[in-house]
Amino acid sequence: MRHGKSFNHLGRTASHRKAMLSNMASSLIIHKRITTTVAKAKALKVYVEPIITKSKTDSTHSRRMVFSYLQDKESVRELFDEISEKVNDRPGGYTRIIKLGNRLGDNADMCIMELVDYNELLLGDKEPAKAKTRRSRRGSSKAKETVAPKAEKKAPVEAKVVEEAEVIVEPVVEKVEEVKASEEIQEISDESSNKNPEPEADTEDNSKTE
Repeated sequence: MRHGKSFNHLGRTASHRKAMLSNMASSLIIHKRITTTVAKAKALKVYVEPIITKSKTDSTHSRRMVFSYLQDKESVRELFDEISEKVNDRPGGYTRIIKLGNRLGDNADMCIMELVDYNELLLGDKEPAKAKTRRSRRGSSKAKETVAPKAEKKAPVEAKVVEEAEVIVEPVVEKVEEVKASEEIQEISDESSNKNPEPEADTEDNSKTE
């Protein structure tokens, strides 16, 4: 009976289970992705992640310890030469389980197990984190600084518009003044012309009387 047993035996003896997990770990290290059942993937996750952590320290002792688990020189070489460099900055969680659905035949729950740092599609989708901006009700100094340059930029445009308006208005005013002056001159000339004929009539009358 399995009372108090916290791990999954996977329906195998201890030696068979150990050999199977060792073989699956080697396949995962070499191919970076394998397809298996969810139960085996969860057991393999507990088995392979401590091995990947040991590969971060490249020493003879750590290589011998990893070889005792994997029993494969090619996978040990791949782990220490290539994978350890990629996972060096990651503090755990080297693998990912992606569920696929149930298998035809025995209806087993299937999944893909892969190394996180080798999925280029998911790594390429990540965008750089944007700087968080905090909004406050009170006016901050930064807000004032950002508003001031905008006002400075708008001021020259308004000055240009005013200058252009002055340039346009001045000739019109001069023309209006010239027209008024010419009208006044005409009025004065009309008045003088109206006053001058009366003395001429007087002279004509005086000439007749003489």
